[in-house]
Amino acid sequence: MDEMVSYGRITATASYLPPKVVTNDDLAKVMETSDEWIASRTGIRQRHIAENENTSDLCIHVANTLLQKVKKQSSDLDFIIIATMTPDYHTPSVACMVQGAIQATNAYAFDISVACSGFVYALSLANKLIQTGAKCGLVIGGEVLSKMLDWQDRSTAVLFGDGAAGVVLEASDQPMIVKEKLYSNGSLGQALTSGLVETTDYQKTVHPLQMEGRAIFDFATRTVVQSVKELLADEAQSVDYFLLHQANARILDIFAKKLQVPREKFLQNIQHYGNTSAATIPLLLDEAVGDGTIILGGKQKIILTGFGGGLTWGNLLLQV
Repeated sequence: MDEMVSYGRITATASYLPPKVVTNDDLAKVMETSDEWIASRTGIRQRHIAENENTSDLCIHVANTLLQKVKKQSSDLDFIIIATMTPDYHTPSVACMVQGAIQATNAYAFDISVACSGFVYALSLANKLIQTGAKCGLVIGGEVLSKMLDWQDRSTAVLFGDGAAGVVLEASDQPMIVKEKLYSNGSLGQALTSGLVETTDYQKTVHPLQMEGRAIFDFATRTVVQSVKELLADEAQSVDYFLLHQANARILDIFAKKLQVPREKFLQNIQHYGNTSAATIPLLLDEAVGDGTIILGGKQKIILTGFGGGLTWGNLLLQV
C-alpha cells in the first residue's frame, strides 16, 4: 500500500518590523523630494528602517512568534527556509543563524535568493519538502534593504523598507496549493542589481541597489499580468484576494483593470512599509489574517504573486 502523500498548509502567520518609522517628509529633509511626489508615483507614505538590527534579528523575532502561535517547540521543526536578498553574510545563511538562535536542533536550514519573488519560491519549495516527508517548517521572508541603498539616489532610496514576516507550514491531507508556476528570465537581470563586487587590482567595491524603474514597471504590468491570466484561465472572478508583491500601488491598479477584477480584492499595505522585497507578501498575508480578512481554514481562494530581481516571477493559487 502506498504511503499517503501529505501537503503543506499554513497554520500560522507572523511579522516583525523595526521600530523606527521614516516618513516621506523625513526623507524630504535630506534629499530633493516630497511626500506628494513619492505618494503620487508609488503609493508609499512611510517605511520602517532597522537601526541596530540585521536581517537575522528580524527573522528570529518572526520565528519565535510563529512557534508561540502554534504552541510548538523549536525541536519540532524539520526545516527553516529564509527568502532574502540582504543576508547578514554570504555564509552562514540567515536560516542557519535563525536555526541556531531558536535551537531548532532537528531542522535543516537554508536561504534562497530570489529577491522580490523569494517568498513565493520558498513556499512552493517548502510544500514539496512536506510532500516528500517533512512534517513542519518555517518559511520566512526578511530584508534589511536600507543597508543596500544609496541614500543620495532618490530613484531608489524612497522606495524600500525593512521588515520580516513568515508562516508555519504543516503537513495535511488537504492540499493548499491548487496551481502554481514559477518563472525566470536572467537575460533581463541587469534591470535590478544589488551588492555587486567588482575586483580591479584586488580592490573590491560593493554597489548599492540599482534599478531600472520603467523596465521593472513594464515587466510587472505586461509579463507578470499575463502569467496570472494564464494560471487562472477563467477563474479570476472566483479568487477572493490577490496578494501581490508590494512594489508600487499603480501596478496593483493596472493588474485589477487588466484582470477585470475589483480593485478591493488586491490587498495593499505599501503605504505603511514601502517595498520590503521578499517580506512584502508574507507581511500582507499576516495583516490580512490578523484583521480577519483571510481566515486560515476558511477555504478562501487567494493568489500570491511575486516579481522582481533575477528577473523572476511566480504565482501560487492557494485555498487556505
